[in-house]
Amino acid sequence: MIGTNVRTMSTSTAIRAPRATRIRRRPAVPAPPESRFDRRLSEILRHATDVFCEKGYEGASMRDLSRATGMSLAGLYHYFGSKERLLYLIQKDTFTTIVEQLKADLQGVADPEQRIRIFIRNHLEYFVAHQSGLKVLSHEDEALKNGFASELAAIKRQYYRICAGLMDELKLERRLEFNSRTAVMSLFGMINWIYTWYNPRVDGTAEELARQMSDLLLSGVMPRRQRSPRGMRQERLHPPESWRHVAVHEAAKRRKNTAHGVSRR
Repeated sequence: MIGTNVRTMSTSTAIRAPRATRIRRRPAVPAPPESRFDRRLSEILRHATDVFCEKGYEGASMRDLSRATGMSLAGLYHYFGSKERLLYLIQKDTFTTIVEQLKADLQGVADPEQRIRIFIRNHLEYFVAHQSGLKVLSHEDEALKNGFASELAAIKRQYYRICAGLMDELKLERRLEFNSRTAVMSLFGMINWIYTWYNPRVDGTAEELARQMSDLLLSGVMPRRQRSPRGMRQERLHPPESWRHVAVHEAAKRRKNTAHGVSRR
């Protein structure tokens, strides 16, 4: 996967960042009609992803992949040659799909803040729906060798450069000073490890998660006064009310304990 091998841990917080207004999404990139071969290939890659996710690249055998995909062992060797080629095809298909959809979503959007939000949302929407794929990409990042590795590295560099370019656009328009590389790598550190903690019942939809992560990133690189009003929704927080509730509760406990002590005397 791009960027970082540092795992992020699930944390809870009492204060929420301002939330963005909903970004209208362009329709998915129109794809040519799938042939029977394409459908079968997608099915094979999906099952192979599940095997690599469960057993790891080193622990998975071609026999495991044969059983999961429903293809004979001889047929698997004939069409793919090795499990390395299957891993390569999984990663290539994933990044190609993400980059194509991202480019479509960014068309016609000029505001640099909204473009960064689109990048984050596009990434999370895909991987929330394909968490096994995200785990495989993150854990098996260095499994590919030779030509497979170099071709995938070129696709990943393209993805990284798109994100770095979006950060540079934001810096230029808002006259900000921050290190684009640090911002990009920190962002990938957030969004690449969601499969270790994401729970839709707790963390919401992919769109809601993208909104919160966008707020966290943008609040770190730009002052509140420079954030786009249409990209924020101010939430009213009342910490004094919470403190008063706790104080009242503690006072009631003290009175109860005092009364109990007197009665025992």
